[in-house]
Amino acid sequence: MAEYKGIKGFKVQYLSADPSNPIIGQTWYNSTSKDLKYTGATAAGAWATGGSMGTARTELAGAGTQTAGLAISGTLTPTANVQNATEEYNGATWTSGGTVVTARRTLAAAGTQTAAIAFGGSSPSVPGPTGATEGYDGNSWTSSNSLNTARNTLGGCGTQTAGLAFAGSIPPNSTATEEYDGTSWATSPGSLNTARNGLAGAGTQTAGLAFAGQVNPTPTVTGATEEYNGATWTSSNSLNTAREKLAGAGIQTAALAFGAQTPGPTFTSAATEEYDGTSWTTVASLSTARRSLAGAGTQTAGLAFGGDPDGASLTGATEEWLGAGSPQTKTVTVS
Repeated sequence: MAEYKGIKGFKVQYLSADPSNPIIGQTWYNSTSKDLKYTGATAAGAWATGGSMGTARTELAGAGTQTAGLAISGTLTPTANVQNATEEYNGATWTSGGTVVTARRTLAAAGTQTAAIAFGGSSPSVPGPTGATEGYDGNSWTSSNSLNTARNTLGGCGTQTAGLAFAGSIPPNSTATEEYDGTSWATSPGSLNTARNGLAGAGTQTAGLAFAGQVNPTPTVTGATEEYNGATWTSSNSLNTAREKLAGAGIQTAALAFGAQTPGPTFTSAATEEYDGTSWTTVASLSTARRSLAGAGTQTAGLAFGGDPDGASLTGATEEWLGAGSPQTKTVTVS
């Protein structure tokens, strides 16, 4: 009988734990679980359970990647107990990071785990929305120049030195767009076509994406999608499920939308959709339906965390999106 080495040219690795970054086709024996394992490619996208947050919360913001995520501020109830806590995700567990200067909810964020910005939202220390902006270096938050238009439930994307803020509630709903250069915000002449709040964003400062949200008169929701080229917004095809208070990840031509609040008796949504630069396609749903959650990562490696599942409780549940073709560890079975 042929042996594995004779077929593949090398022996099966004997490891005490699964490798942290296996490649597709890699095979090993886990001596702890006593399983033969390999890495295959996912045929279709799916959500996998990750490590829960230290503090369950809603109306928070997110930044970073699936293996280096950042959870920022938020609330312990929909209207009170605003948090200044930051948590960092390493792909398995959450640990506490530096506290924000201005505790707030319904804010937006952009950047990476070690170079992020947080902006806008609502704070108990400020009447009405805030334009407060802060930068994070992986250890601590530092105040920067505020948005020109203070607002909450806004969208954001980009990096710490090239951020983009758009829409939100002043009130009323806004179409304003602002660009951040690492120090100050400048108002863009390009305004959104649809004024809204409770939307999500993805992409960069010169290739941004805005989608979904609540439009007037409330509680009307939309699936409207718009693309930003650094100067103007152009309407694109709408989401299949109109919604608000959702999260997003990815870039303008490869984005991910997930979770939300929707009209009707179900109230919260687990719906997930992928955008290819032209249209949205419905894919596998989140395990935990929720609104006012946060997101990070890419279309093929997204991260969803926190939120409000039912209007009465909070969750710290974290889910990791594995897009089609992503590496996935599988166990060889003989039964």
